[in-house]
Amino acid sequence: MTGEPAHDADLQDNVRDLVDVPSVEVISRAAVMLMSSAAEKLGLGAEDPDTAPERDLDEARRLITALAGLVTASVEYLGAHAGPIRDGLQTLQRAFREASAFPDAPGQGPGEKYTGPVY
Repeated sequence: MTGEPAHDADLQDNVRDLVDVPSVEVISRAAVMLMSSAAEKLGLGAEDPDTAPERDLDEARRLITALAGLVTASVEYLGAHAGPIRDGLQTLQRAFREASAFPDAPGQGPGEKYTGPVY
């Protein structure tokens, strides 16, 4: 590479137009991004989640709730992707409950107003 800025034509070759991306792929990618971010905020990427500097339960709650809303609103369109995404959401909801010093009552945890109680 010569250090010259990329030309629009070069960028065009490397970027898919959103119009060409199926909706299930856009929704699935958004869900995976929310799941990954929530897992990091729960400290699940660390050797010891309880002492992870990234742990932020308030941020995790927001991300899990957003994920629950997305999944609930789009489940009918996800087809075969729905099961694994729902499983990931429930895993995060349980991890949040376990990480909380004072766990929410069933039905009051992050996203549970959309998914129902997670035990």
